[in-house]
Amino acid sequence: MSSKVIINEKSFNVEIADNPAERAQGLMFRKELKENSGMLFIFPSSEKYSFWMKNTFIPLDIIWIDENLEIVYIHENAQPCKDECNSITPDKEAKYILEINSGLSERYGIEIGNRVEII
Repeated sequence: MSSKVIINEKSFNVEIADNPAERAQGLMFRKELKENSGMLFIFPSSEKYSFWMKNTFIPLDIIWIDENLEIVYIHENAQPCKDECNSITPDKEAKYILEINSGLSERYGIEIGNRVEII
């Protein structure tokens, strides 16, 4: 399933990961991600969800979004890893996590507190 996420009038075509298998797979083993594309992880409830980059080949910006569709945490330029991978854990609860290509958060002025639209 796919959808769109809009932040600061910038639209991203996203794949939806809304079940445990899809969320576990994420963007692992992908060799490329089109510039204005990404993956939106949708969870059943708000929590402090940790992400890691194991078997992910593309550097990513990871954006945590709360149930009110406001950005609460951003980790820019998460780097791929194969073996020893550190988890990235936000200090805020979120219900949605958006992964986009590294550098796009800065390029498009995406910041904590920005509102997000999911269509």
